[in-house]
Amino acid sequence: MSVQFSGWEVFDDGASFPGLELDSSQKPQSRGVYTMYHGTSITSARVIIANGFKQSSKGMLGMGVYVSRNIKKATAYPLRSNPTDRVVLQVHVRVGRVKRIDKDNHPMQQTWHSHGYDTAWVPPKVGLLAVRSGLEEDCVFDPKRVKVVGIAKAPNDSIQKELQELLIQSCGGGGEGAAEVCSLCKRKTQQGAPHIKQQCWECGKNICILMSKHFCPAKP
Repeated sequence: MSVQFSGWEVFDDGASFPGLELDSSQKPQSRGVYTMYHGTSITSARVIIANGFKQSSKGMLGMGVYVSRNIKKATAYPLRSNPTDRVVLQVHVRVGRVKRIDKDNHPMQQTWHSHGYDTAWVPPKVGLLAVRSGLEEDCVFDPKRVKVVGIAKAPNDSIQKELQELLIQSCGGGGEGAAEVCSLCKRKTQQGAPHIKQQCWECGKNICILMSKHFCPAKP
């Protein structure tokens, strides 16, 4: 016996909805917004939260803000520092145009931005000598494309609480850290912008237009 139904299912690559995580082996889609991580010291974390990111003056991929979708990569930074002085910031990154750098001495390894790209992406396990960990690495040229949205890791609860409070203050008591979650699609809402909800045209159930899946029995 066949069963009739109505509905839809959406597969999201993470580019449309900030905060979704895409596997580090998958290329960030141009113009997407992705959750990534940045490792830094406690002092630098305070400065970044209060004033925003600044470009690193040097690095394997040239000038920019270095981040990764792999939190393990960020946890190792700053290199050669005491683990008790390491903080991992959770960030949202507007990647813009993305250039894949997948071999040593790539012709655009440090000049990708002059060719019109906003982010350089080193995939995991491509064998670059400069990336001994084999973990994904990204470099975002414009610091304004990188926004701190959370404290992913801190050396102790006291530092975690301090940085979280500083983040809330820097957002004026609101921002993404205080975002509500839609009861239907379970996604975070932007402050002051609730999701549009309506009734399903088949079953009459309340749905959110951003739901990734909805099934209902068809009417006889």
